[in-house]
Amino acid sequence: MSIFGILTAFFAATAALVQYDIKKVIAYSTCSQLGYMLFAAGLQQYSASLFHLFNHAFFKALLFLAAGSVIHALVNEQDARRMGGLGDILIFVFMVSSIGTMALAGSTFLAGFYSKDVILEVAAFSYSVNGLFLYWIGTLTAVFTGIYSSDVLDDIFAEEPTTSRETAATVHNSSALEILVLTFLAVLSVLSGYLCRDLFVGLGSDFFSNTLAVVDQNVWTSAEFLPVTIKLLPTIRSLLVSFEIDRREEQIFEFSQTLHFMSHKWYFDSLQNLLVVFPTLKFAYTSF
Repeated sequence: MSIFGILTAFFAATAALVQYDIKKVIAYSTCSQLGYMLFAAGLQQYSASLFHLFNHAFFKALLFLAAGSVIHALVNEQDARRMGGLGDILIFVFMVSSIGTMALAGSTFLAGFYSKDVILEVAAFSYSVNGLFLYWIGTLTAVFTGIYSSDVLDDIFAEEPTTSRETAATVHNSSALEILVLTFLAVLSVLSGYLCRDLFVGLGSDFFSNTLAVVDQNVWTSAEFLPVTIKLLPTIRSLLVSFEIDRREEQIFEFSQTLHFMSHKWYFDSLQNLLVVFPTLKFAYTSF
């Protein structure tokens, strides 16, 4: 189960790298984080999986609602290539989107940092070939998360404006209710990991002691003594690759053109049509 989980996280992260629809990027990001949760459940660390689900709910809801505010402000425009320069107009949305993006990428002391890193630490703690393989794939996925998250943020708020003159004239700030909800989610995206860590995965925590059988009850204590390099490597890498966005974006585009399966979502849609959709339609038309 853990292998399927981490491969799902990796696949969704690579697919998100080459998307331009901001809602698709966030949706693939959600799929990637669900892979992390399945990854933790496969390691029988159910409390870590639930902890990541708990934290993920706040910063992903924040990102979806912030994206909705941007789309509404641009009269239903969703293509990041047709945005840019909105940081000077939608200042508040830019601020909360930055918080959600950093939490998703696992920036230090934000919600994603506490839950995502503890999953990778548990995998590294196994000191087996399987565990180290999962740890490095998970770390690479975290790097991809930092890349596509910062890319979308840059395309929407920091690049030169590429919207039409008519669309630019209709851009407006969020309503008071939207600001209230976004503020609430932004605060939770910052504090939920720190405030709830001991409840879910703290030393001595027995969150699932009466409901699920967990093989190793001392895993949290043992994982605390991993080398600092292993504990901080995913965070450091995901933050380092967030710089030099323009050069990286061009490299990602060229890389995706070379590996067509990335831009075509690993051909899963084509396989589904070939193996399921078309045979079903053919059977329905010929049989009835």
